[in-house]
Amino acid sequence: MNATELLATDRRAAIAAHHPELEPIDPDLLCLLELPDDLPEQLSIAEASELTGLTAHTLRYYERIGLVDVRRDTAGYRSYDRRAMARIVFISRLRASGMPIGTISHYLELVLEGDHTAPQRLALMQEHRDRIQRQLRDLQLALAVTDYKITVYGGTAAP
Repeated sequence: MNATELLATDRRAAIAAHHPELEPIDPDLLCLLELPDDLPEQLSIAEASELTGLTAHTLRYYERIGLVDVRRDTAGYRSYDRRAMARIVFISRLRASGMPIGTISHYLELVLEGDHTAPQRLALMQEHRDRIQRQLRDLQLALAVTDYKITVYGGTAAP
């Protein structure tokens, strides 16, 4: 067993210990789970939208392009369970960091292919982290310029 497999095994064990009620879910999708502990078992699209801050249109789009699997209740309405909500939170974090939908889709396809794709997923995430770090440096420079101009005009720069 290599280091990547060991880490995946450890993550699965930690998730199972903290969330025994959940069916097995890829640890990559649960590692960023930021949902309340008292989350209902099933949410309507309106409730999922309110909780995530995404529009119902965006949630339906994610479902339509295969990023998230949403079950239907007996009346045929979308019913978001913890698994779907975890996936939406994960996608939202990647989108907020600037990852394109196509890259997210590719990553999720790799997840479905199994643990043997961990090296490709690692490379994808490392490349993305490098992009985020460049963006952060650029934003820090922009903030410095903005703070400078604020002080030039007699204001006080933020701490």
